[in-house]
Amino acid sequence: MARSLSTYRTLFPVTEKSVYLNNAAESPLNARVHQRLNEYLQLVAQEPQNKPEVRAVLRTQLSSIFGGAADEYALVTSTGIGINIVASGFQWRAGDNVVLPIDEHWNNTFPWLALRERGVEVRLVPVAEDQRVDLDKIASMVDHNTRILSSAAVRFNSGFRADLRSLSEIAHANGALLMVDGIQGAGVFPIDVIEDGVDIFACGGFKWLLGMHGTGFLYINKKAQELVTPVLPGMFSAENHSRELHYFPDARRYETGTIAYALFHAWSAGLELLLEVGIANIHAHVLGLTDRIIAGLRAKNIAIATPIKFVNERSAIVSFTMGSEVTNQRCYERLREHNVIVALRSVHIRVSPNFFNTEEEIDRFLALL
Repeated sequence: MARSLSTYRTLFPVTEKSVYLNNAAESPLNARVHQRLNEYLQLVAQEPQNKPEVRAVLRTQLSSIFGGAADEYALVTSTGIGINIVASGFQWRAGDNVVLPIDEHWNNTFPWLALRERGVEVRLVPVAEDQRVDLDKIASMVDHNTRILSSAAVRFNSGFRADLRSLSEIAHANGALLMVDGIQGAGVFPIDVIEDGVDIFACGGFKWLLGMHGTGFLYINKKAQELVTPVLPGMFSAENHSRELHYFPDARRYETGTIAYALFHAWSAGLELLLEVGIANIHAHVLGLTDRIIAGLRAKNIAIATPIKFVNERSAIVSFTMGSEVTNQRCYERLREHNVIVALRSVHIRVSPNFFNTEEEIDRFLALL
C-alpha cells in the first residue's frame, strides 16, 4: 500500500487544493469515475443506442466486495430508499416490533418511526455516555416479537463501529432479521454479508464507495426476500407482461424504473478502484491515520468523543470537541481558512480520512488545532 499510495493519490484532484478529511460526508470525485462519466455522456451524445449494460455489472461488483450472490443485490438511489423499501414492504403483524440504537442517522430512524402509525412498536436502545452501543442492552430489548434489528455499521456522529456478527446472533436467536445501514462502513473496512450474518444491507454509493449522489444498493438475502413485498413495482422489477405482474425471483423485484445510468456507470469505476486497492489495505492505512489523529489530540489534551478503547470498534471517523460550540465553530473556521476540510456535527468536529490521505496531511491538520 505504501509504495502505491502516491499513485492512487493523484487520482483525487481535491488533494491539489486542500487537505480533505471529510470523506464521511462524501467522497471527492476521482479521475477514474470522472473519466467514465464523461465516456458515458459522450456515448449518449453520439450513439445512445449503444449504451453499455450497467445493472448486471454493478451487481457482480457489489457481490465481489460484500459477498452473497449477485442476484441478491438491487440497485437503488440511496440508503434511505433501501431502508424504506424494507420498512414499507415487510409483512408486519399485530404485536411486532423493530429494535435499533437511539440517535441513528435519520435514514435509519425515520422509516422505522413511521411504522408506529401501522401499529409496529419501535424500540430505541439507549447509548452509553461513552457513545458505545452495548450489546447486552440490545439483547435485552430483542424478543420473539422482534422482526428486524436495524443498526448502522458505523454511527455517523461518533464513529462507533458495530459488531455485526454479534448483532446477527442476537437477531437470529430470536427469529429476527439483521438489517444494516452500511454507508459509513462500506468501502473502508471489510464487510462480508455472509460471514457477518447480515440479512439486509442498504447503502449509498457517494461516500467510501467512491460514487456520486444518486447511487446505491440494497442487498437482501433469499430468506428476507420471502418476507419483504416489493412496494415500487416498475419495468425492471418484473417480467415484461402488460396484463399480469410476475416479479423476478430475486432482488431485482425491489428495483423499479429507470435510474441515472450515467452515474451508475461511472460508479462502476469507483468500485473497480476499491477492488484494485483492496478493502483490507484501505482499512489498515486508515487505521494508521486515525491512530495518528488520536495520538495528536491526546497530546493537546483535546477531548475525543469517539469510542477508541477497542480497535474493533473503531472506524475511519474520529470526533472531538474543543470544549464548547463556540470554540468548535472557531476551530472549524480556522481549519477551513487553511484549506483543511472537516465536518462540524452538532457539538463535535468530525475528521474522516481515506486511503488517499497522508501522514503529512494529518500533521498539518493537528498543527492548526
